[in-house]
Amino acid sequence: MTVPRHTLLNAAYDHVRAAILDGSLTPGSRVTVRPLTEKLGLSPTPIKTALAALEREGFLIAVPHRGYFVPEAGTDDLLELYELREAVDGLAARRTAVAPDHDQIATQLRQLLAEQREAIEANNLNRYGELDLEFHRLIWEGSGSRRLIPIAENLIAQVRLGNRLSARAPGRLSVAVDEHEAILEAIGKGDPRAAERHIRRHVREAGQALRRYLDLQGPLGKPRQP
Repeated sequence: MTVPRHTLLNAAYDHVRAAILDGSLTPGSRVTVRPLTEKLGLSPTPIKTALAALEREGFLIAVPHRGYFVPEAGTDDLLELYELREAVDGLAARRTAVAPDHDQIATQLRQLLAEQREAIEANNLNRYGELDLEFHRLIWEGSGSRRLIPIAENLIAQVRLGNRLSARAPGRLSVAVDEHEAILEAIGKGDPRAAERHIRRHVREAGQALRRYLDLQGPLGKPRQP
């Protein structure tokens, strides 16, 4: 039985994209075809097509004669991405709060919030990061906007490094979950203005936490030299 070409392409695309999102492929990492063909058991063609697609979406950058690399975002780049995400998340929260099933979405968000608190208690930052992404993705999906979701996914992929760093700022996680609670309460009440206000503040505070962390640690979390 022949596997459809688009399925092979999706497999390659999903694998590389997931590795970028979860940090397995760190900023600056080179992504080449041959290791992927061996690891995934695929021919070069779907892998090359997948890498080109990821480059168009901003997940990778192409360097002539060298191949593809995971982007290394500077502090200003990351803070600009937070600004963009604030606008996108604000729109998503406002639309979700007036969705017919907004109360059900709020219930799902509350369950994710409980799991986030457990992850913080266990000092499991990786798990918290996954739950944080699920929390925001649920709001994007709840917005009912087909165009908003890919835009938000693209932004969050590029800002994941900043999220991991801002989460290390002292006291940030306990504040972040309180902000999440305010967001879900507004959505549960069907209050679009409050939902937008709270989520914009949440994203803005995450960006400011990143700035404070980098001011202390140096560029991209590297300790400053004395």
